[in-house]
Amino acid sequence: MTRTAVTRIALLALLVGLLPALGPAAPATAEVTCSTRWGSLAKADLTGSTGRVVGVRAGRHACFDRLVVDVAGELDGYVVRYVPSLVRDGSGIPVPLRGGAKLQVIATAPAVATDAWFLPNGELLDPAGYRTFRHLAWAGSFEGHSTFGLGVRARLPFRVFVLDGPGDRSRLVVDVAHRW
Repeated sequence: MTRTAVTRIALLALLVGLLPALGPAAPATAEVTCSTRWGSLAKADLTGSTGRVVGVRAGRHACFDRLVVDVAGELDGYVVRYVPSLVRDGSGIPVPLRGGAKLQVIATAPAVATDAWFLPNGELLDPAGYRTFRHLAWAGSFEGHSTFGLGVRARLPFRVFVLDGPGDRSRLVVDVAHRW
């Protein structure tokens, strides 16, 4: 036998001997564990901000639906809470929202809603494919606060946080769980 063949056989024997010690392979699809410890009470940080709201978007995740409010500049303040009804900033005119529960999302930054925010049907979000979101509405910007209404399936746990970046931008993130 050549030296290369002996080396290959020794390596193979070593690998075969070690494989049982490594244990069985993990399943290809692991079950996702979702935390619902966020609660459904109001969350707020009333620190002032120097940015302005420039857009809003949403995404789907295994455990929650996500709303992102994009801000040019610094965003430090927000209030997110369940409300019995949503009203337009400055006027108090009711804003209809579809869904079993209504989340009021306020960013402490001014905004001017642009056509780029809205879909051709006038909506801010197409709820198709979202497990929790049912409707997203613009409620206005008044005295440095911009308000969105988020209609959700039911009163579910949610979390709120601010992310810095990219660049000099900030993002207000609202995650609403799919279940308790």
